[in-house]
Amino acid sequence: MIWLKFLHFAAIAIWSAGLICLPGLYVQRAHVPDEPSKHRLQALVRFFYVVIISPAAFISVGSGTALIFVREPFEAWFSLKLAFVGALVMIHIFTGLVIIRLFDDGRTYPVWRFAAATTLTVAVVGIILVVVLAKPDLPNLTPEVLNQPGGLKRLAASLNPFPR
Repeated sequence: MIWLKFLHFAAIAIWSAGLICLPGLYVQRAHVPDEPSKHRLQALVRFFYVVIISPAAFISVGSGTALIFVREPFEAWFSLKLAFVGALVMIHIFTGLVIIRLFDDGRTYPVWRFAAATTLTVAVVGIILVVVLAKPDLPNLTPEVLNQPGGLKRLAASLNPFPR
């Protein structure tokens, strides 16, 4: 389990650092003097996103899912963490959409968007870290059956109008 945790932490570090750094590369688009420089910047940004950040995200989510089955963390703080991981996934998707459009002719990335994207990403990553490290004792807002292994299956079976 220690190697799985190490893999998870390393992947999270690469994924979150990459998402924090990318808007800084986007801003450079406005300062590119010629077409070959634009293509080099575009290749760098796409390489960074496709070869480094996206695989790190995949490994992070996959190893985190494996850790769920190993540790069985059925607590309210874990649900809060997963909600913010979902927000980080959305940031990852929007980052990919920016990359697709940014290098079209006449496009730039305004500084205010750089500040907003970086601040939002740092905030989401920071909240995830605080929740994971503090493991706050939050009130449980879900039915008790969902906090037990196999609870969702039992809940779904009880709601099935056509039992076997």
